[in-house]
Amino acid sequence: MAAFHPTLDQLPPEIAVFPLSGALLLPGGRLPLNIFEPRYLAMTLDSLGAGRMFGMIQPEPGAPRGETGPGLYRIGCLGRLSSFAETEDGRLLITLTGVIRFRVAEELPMRRGYRRVRADYAGFEADLDPSGTPAGIDRPALLGALRPFFKARGIEANWEAIEQTSDQLLVLTLAMVCPFEVREKQALLEAATPEARAAMLVALLQMGAHPEPGAGDLPPDRRPS
Repeated sequence: MAAFHPTLDQLPPEIAVFPLSGALLLPGGRLPLNIFEPRYLAMTLDSLGAGRMFGMIQPEPGAPRGETGPGLYRIGCLGRLSSFAETEDGRLLITLTGVIRFRVAEELPMRRGYRRVRADYAGFEADLDPSGTPAGIDRPALLGALRPFFKARGIEANWEAIEQTSDQLLVLTLAMVCPFEVREKQALLEAATPEARAAMLVALLQMGAHPEPGAGDLPPDRRPS
């Protein structure tokens, strides 16, 4: 199947959104999801019939709750369903591939129980450039911060595979899978450039390897809202 590289005018102006704390999708990244709630099963099936795209977005901690649910961060990431399987018990196992970040222009009426927004892609056009590769990533600093972070968190890693992974893919993967807090993941999403995201990732890894006394290591609440 040919790679999916849409132009700005091919992107949907109105999209469904999946609010999920602690789940980060970045442009070019791949996020596996286990869909089982009726409203998100409906959202996924509707998306399959309409361009195969919906947005991932995090609820904002402390934001006031609205009529449709928890308050959301204003920036999320549009993803495209790149793989899909149905289980015998009716769940959907999908992979969402990040396309472009978006800003919530306004929230729209719900449809079949799931939330929808009008998406504004202005300012994120560079996300659509498949040839864009980050420059100036300090790989030794990244790997130097990663080893103590994994050790502190008890995470085992295939270091041979990590060494062979490109800078771009390594930053994407680590930003998405490392157990950072909700606000930290949002900051990674909103980073202005890939280089800024890589530098922020190194800083978060360094801080995470030396937690403050008394700080808990509980993972963020990953229940959809």
